[in-house]
Amino acid sequence: MILVSAGPPALDLLTRGAITIKGRLPWSSNATFLVELTLEGETASAVYKPERGERPLWDFPPGLFKREIAAYHLSETLGWGLVPLTVEREGPFGEGSFQLFVPADFEQHYFTLVERAEYHHRLRLICAFDLLANNADRKSGHCLLGPDGAIHAIDNGLCFSAEPKLRTVIWDFAGQPVPAETLGDVRRLVDAELPPLLAALLAPAEQEALLARGRALVAGGRFPVQSGGRHYPWPLV
Repeated sequence: MILVSAGPPALDLLTRGAITIKGRLPWSSNATFLVELTLEGETASAVYKPERGERPLWDFPPGLFKREIAAYHLSETLGWGLVPLTVEREGPFGEGSFQLFVPADFEQHYFTLVERAEYHHRLRLICAFDLLANNADRKSGHCLLGPDGAIHAIDNGLCFSAEPKLRTVIWDFAGQPVPAETLGDVRRLVDAELPPLLAALLAPAEQEALLARGRALVAGGRFPVQSGGRHYPWPLV
């Protein structure tokens, strides 16, 4: 049985299940593994990203896996459910993130999904999420169409820098109003203290920058348009 929900059974499996490595995911620039987790007769697949396998970057400190977890907590705090359940855990290659695997239709990605109006609400949420999280690497292939019909946002390790670093393929909504419900969710985020589970994963400057981006989005009320500089990731997919 492959679980894709974020209910208690999935949380138990991610945090306590026996780990079997099924293979390395070849398209990742860091060491990333597909694992199977087993607990009391239930199984689930997950993506394991150990800190030990991270490629050093000049503009992000070690511990990118913690940003994956922070992205999950931000999504849940907003009530958007964009990021699959993600936890911190010790694995065969040391401490890292374990994220519930989405058995997606991998022929579908942002550039195909944006052609269909029924997905625009979810894609606008991802766009707003990336603005808040300051996502430096939102590729088209990071938007997965799951078996539940929802679009899930994965590969969020290059987020939350205190410096402006937004690089994304999601520019189709530039200049359009942010939906009122979305702005309300962001307003509630910035009007309260960050939840402890999220704040503990970010440096103080990163916490303040997150809130500042939220305040700017609420004040502007529209998805931003591109300004000067490099705002697309590479490769695009």
